Amino acid sequence: MSFYITLEALVSSAQRSGGEGRSKELSPSGIFAVPRLSPAPSTESIMARISYMEENDHPELADLIGKIRAERRGALINVYKLLLHSPSLAAIWLDFVSAARFKVELEGRLREIVIVRVAHLNRTAYVFKQHVPQLSAPEGLSDAECDVLADWRNATTFSAGERAALAYTDAMTRDVTVPDEVFEGLRPHFNERQIVELSVLIGLYNMHTRVFTALGIDPEPHHK
Repeated sequence: MSFYITLEALVSSAQRSGGEGRSKELSPSGIFAVPRLSPAPSTESIMARISYMEENDHPELADLIGKIRAERRGALINVYKLLLHSPSLAAIWLDFVSAARFKVELEGRLREIVIVRVAHLNRTAYVFKQHVPQLSAPEGLSDAECDVLADWRNATTFSAGERAALAYTDAMTRDVTVPDEVFEGLRPHFNERQIVELSVLIGLYNMHTRVFTALGIDPEPHHK
């Protein structure tokens, strides 16, 4: 499965005769069609815009790195190698992400649905590949469902509550201002605490995708 392939669900498969990738026609999901994406570049051919903080070079960060490893399945991923330029931000980021994902009432499946949808909307391969399948599958979200999240309105696999959360995710991510009818669509499915948690999760992963896209984060070795 490729993030670069699933994004093609967002655009029309037919090319206009006036030139490849120049159509202004909307895709079924309501996003302007974009040129066909190239295959993912190899790890060797891309580099982050700032240096990575390598563990062996910074013994003064040993305690913080130990905490990161303990809370992130033993790994020091590139996200934290970049954030460690500012240790206080790295520490806050770790705690914030942990709280938004693991100390909430939202179900794990819904959390992954929202995160993967934001990755699609913001065209962030790193987040998609970091979550699919190693984090999404254990929460009951299949690879096929992760693919169709690119055009979820035409999918049949998501519940009414999940679709309400997806509409909210789209509004917060694309438009910032959320229409009343979209917000009211949440109420039959979520209590007020859950709506706050959902809002923060969407905002967090919009920040996540924007920050690390700007910094040019490289894929992890396990990303395919």
